[in-house]
Amino acid sequence: MAKKKKGEEKDMGKVAIYPGSFDPITYGHIDIIERALEIFDKVIIAIAENAEKRSLFSVEERLQMVKIIFKDTPNAIADSFKGLLVDYVAKTNAKVILRGLRATSDFEYEFHMASMNRSLNTHLDTLFMMTSKDYFFVSSRTIKEVAKLGGGVEGLVPDLVARRLKEKFKLPITKKKQIVWDD
Repeated sequence: MAKKKKGEEKDMGKVAIYPGSFDPITYGHIDIIERALEIFDKVIIAIAENAEKRSLFSVEERLQMVKIIFKDTPNAIADSFKGLLVDYVAKTNAKVILRGLRATSDFEYEFHMASMNRSLNTHLDTLFMMTSKDYFFVSSRTIKEVAKLGGGVEGLVPDLVARRLKEKFKLPITKKKQIVWDD
């Protein structure tokens, strides 16, 4: 490991940037973040502001949900950014972009993005992590589609997210029913 020269910024530890739309955040995302925190000292969940992409939740709503979900995890930090990811990463002094892969179909797109980011900043690496087998089929897009049609997404997203989806789609918010078996 290279030593810091006199006058250089204080070492922030190993920091990874986990960028995405997180519209909404799912247990697949949370799985990646929790496992990444076993490798990195800090993970910045960087919510992309993309005016060309129609989001269900505003950036502020997504930031709020992520902050609430990770309120007891001080080394998981929610933030947002506009523009090029490599410019945002440079501002954080991170050296690693973290990306989750669900299936081989994700790899081609992610490989191209990682290659482009590396060409824009040769000091930047991308770490790919496979999503847990329990969540490989979960995507934010699918979650929104199922929720919009009134399907249950509990167990695939935190309760907070499930409630917010129901609010967005103006669906009734039901309390969990406990099944009681008569003997």
